Amino acid sequence: MSSPPPPPLLFFLIFLSVVTAIKLPLSPLSHHTDQSSPNNDPYLSLRRLADSSISRAQKLKQPSSIKPDEDALTAPSASAAVVKSPLSAKSYGGYSVSLSFGTPSQTIPFVFDTGSSLVWFPCTSRYLCTGCGFSGLDPTRIPRFIPKNSTSSRVIGCQNPKCQLLFGPNVKCRGCDPNTRNCTVACPPYILQYGLGSTAGILLSEKLDFPDLTVPNFVVGCSILSTRQPAGIAGFGRGAESLPVQMKLKRFSHCLVSRRFDDTNVSTDLDLDTGSGHNSGSKTPGLTYTPFRNNPNVSNAAFLEYYYLSLRRIYVGSKRVKIPYKFLAPGGDGNGGTIVDSGSTFTFMDRPVFELVAEEFVAQMANYTREKELEKVTGLGPCFNISGKGSLTVPELVFEFKGGAKMELPLSNYFTLVGSVDNVCLTVVSDNTVGGGGRSGPAIILGSFQQQNYHVEYDLENDRFGFAKKKCIP
Repeated sequence: MSSPPPPPLLFFLIFLSVVTAIKLPLSPLSHHTDQSSPNNDPYLSLRRLADSSISRAQKLKQPSSIKPDEDALTAPSASAAVVKSPLSAKSYGGYSVSLSFGTPSQTIPFVFDTGSSLVWFPCTSRYLCTGCGFSGLDPTRIPRFIPKNSTSSRVIGCQNPKCQLLFGPNVKCRGCDPNTRNCTVACPPYILQYGLGSTAGILLSEKLDFPDLTVPNFVVGCSILSTRQPAGIAGFGRGAESLPVQMKLKRFSHCLVSRRFDDTNVSTDLDLDTGSGHNSGSKTPGLTYTPFRNNPNVSNAAFLEYYYLSLRRIYVGSKRVKIPYKFLAPGGDGNGGTIVDSGSTFTFMDRPVFELVAEEFVAQMANYTREKELEKVTGLGPCFNISGKGSLTVPELVFEFKGGAKMELPLSNYFTLVGSVDNVCLTVVSDNTVGGGGRSGPAIILGSFQQQNYHVEYDLENDRFGFAKKKCIP
């Protein structure tokens, strides 16, 4: 018996396979702690999150991208100074933000990601997600956007300047006469590769809708298939296709709730400031600021998407960890430096930096027994057995930035109980392949776990990063 012909979607996949890939970082993984299922083992859950943080770091450090044309942007139609979207913690290791697209509006959850730029949603009733059944996730229940139900949905043409936002000014329009502007060929399909997954689709022009603000002709990805991506992604990076750039935001801010609220109805607001109604240069009361560092001017334009910070010192307790300067500042090759990334779960450090920090924790916690077997299982470390000690004494972890701004982390932001109340592990990760002599890209990636219960502000107008401790849920 002959096999049935492949569905039209497979022809689309075959076509996509010959398109040059655009690689961007993201790889959220689940860490459910329900022990009724073998897939929800807490040790395995931490291992997944640690591995996902490392995989994302590898993509952030060695990305591939095409430089976009920012002149192709059009201004949004705004009637509100600040708009808000609910932001909530998810067990795949990231935070979810809800956005509404289309006419009438369809509300879709997205992974909030400051480390990439394209906004894309699972699209059409034929959307496929392979490998999305991890940790009990039902791929058939992933919310999807249906373009045929929206009167404002349009496929972006290859000669439309908005096509250049993702593919750059030298986009190839196959089948188009370069001497005519009447070509009907669509913008090429995209393929985005993340830490442990990927997505592919076509670009749409759609209406992004808020209660008091409308953004017409917003460039959004209509993904037809994905691997290991539990939701669409809202790119908040510096790329021209990102939400902040398309909306021409002056600043955006958030307060990430504790991971103990994973997959609950508890949420906070992601504030998007369009600029009307605030004084240019004004600071938010209570926040400490440090300037964003200039992105390294290297041939790989993907590095221009990141938010670089000038991390000057790391303290463990009262001891300053002596980090070589080459790791703290990006060089002419783009190697080194610190970026802040909401899409990374655990903070990543190049192996030489991590070892210096970890060794200092081990030295100052010498009265606790080291649990090296637990470190092998979870991918975290150093880990310690704290049973029989009465009270836990852990040195403080402090990041000091340019201008004197200090992020003095609460204990719950850099140590976690593992398996029982007897064991704790440091929630900072590294690996054996990224770093040392072959290091590349950012040396330190400040992840979302370390940003819990902080009011964080990306002041784009004044090119600075603000933060302050805040209990996100009263």
